[in-house]
Amino acid sequence: MESSDQNSDLTLCEAIDEEWKSSPADNNMLDCTASLRLHEQRTGDAKGHDTIQDVVRPLQENANAQKASDGDTGSPMAQAASNARVCIGCKMSLGSGCCVNHLGGSWHPHCFCCYACHSPISGDKFLTCRNHPYHKICYKKSSMPKCDVCKKFVPTNGAGLHKYHVHPFWKQKYCPMHEMDDSPRCTGCERFQSNYVQHMSLGDGRKLCLDCLSSSIMDTAECQPLYNEILDFYERLNMKINQKVPVLLVEKQALNPANKQFGHHITYETRGLCLSEELTMIRRPKPDIGTRLTDVAKPSINFKRQRQVTAILILHGLPRFLTGSLLAHELMHAWLCLNGFPELEPVIEEGICQVMAHMWLESQAMEVSRNAMDERLREFFLQQIAKNSSPFYAEGFRDGYASVMQFGLRRTVNHIRMTGTFPL
Repeated sequence: MESSDQNSDLTLCEAIDEEWKSSPADNNMLDCTASLRLHEQRTGDAKGHDTIQDVVRPLQENANAQKASDGDTGSPMAQAASNARVCIGCKMSLGSGCCVNHLGGSWHPHCFCCYACHSPISGDKFLTCRNHPYHKICYKKSSMPKCDVCKKFVPTNGAGLHKYHVHPFWKQKYCPMHEMDDSPRCTGCERFQSNYVQHMSLGDGRKLCLDCLSSSIMDTAECQPLYNEILDFYERLNMKINQKVPVLLVEKQALNPANKQFGHHITYETRGLCLSEELTMIRRPKPDIGTRLTDVAKPSINFKRQRQVTAILILHGLPRFLTGSLLAHELMHAWLCLNGFPELEPVIEEGICQVMAHMWLESQAMEVSRNAMDERLREFFLQQIAKNSSPFYAEGFRDGYASVMQFGLRRTVNHIRMTGTFPL
């Protein structure tokens, strides 16, 4: 009986010894297990473990968990996890080489670059904007406003602020000094000429950008189809102009003297002018020679005044839509003159003429045979009419347009004839 127990103990010890050899690092745990197993066999208190593996396995698992919690990185798996780190910039493995830690991640030193100049950033002195790194000098340059005309950074004023102007329609940004240093503007769209952008000279001190040049009307003959089109526009409104008024396209120098001579009928700073004259016809009765002197009554004299339009002058070289709006404006002056309207206050006459120019531009919205820039020019000229800075044109257009919208064109014009004012 005693011999049988000893053989059993020997077999158990041999099995444990094999386990010990396979895991020498866990010999303390196996020694404890062997003692427990021997005790169970001798006392009959075993807990149902059929083999030594049933005892060793849970203890081995506990030991492995303990190693993981202690941060054991000596295994090949841990080393592979370390090598799996990638650079935020190039998305390649960082390996065991040098790296920099910025913006919540790791980078190769040559991958951590300025968002503006794309050169590497060395050291810790950099700025971030929208989670992008910048050299300090590069960020300053990128955040400073740049003039669209001279292509330089807008200088600071006495208060250290970057002050610049922006065109209300085109959003062209420029230094304030360009409004005083004779920087050339396009005579059509009023944008400043930018450096490195070609403009064409019209020979009278004006320049034209390439966008406006593409639809410009240069001489009187070229203007005739557009003139006939606007005459048809008036006829469709039951406002036919019976007299064939001469239209001449002229240079700036020819328009200014005429403006001084003929008064206030001008648009867009002497870009168009309607010339008219008033003829006075006197009719005297022929006396009867056979009557006695004492029988001769004081003869009656009949006066007849007739206004006549002599010409319409338009500045040459302007884009088609601007030329057309000027013609529509000046033809309204002609229509009022030829239809016997009394002399009107400038704000009334200029206002209704601006309304006609605006209506013609609006009628061109359905054209499809033009490019996007031509459409932008049409919208710009509409805005020019609506937001003109002259009190005659601005106030007159505002009241005239509101009257036409509420009462219609015909009733508004009839009210002007009778009262010399707008209905509103």
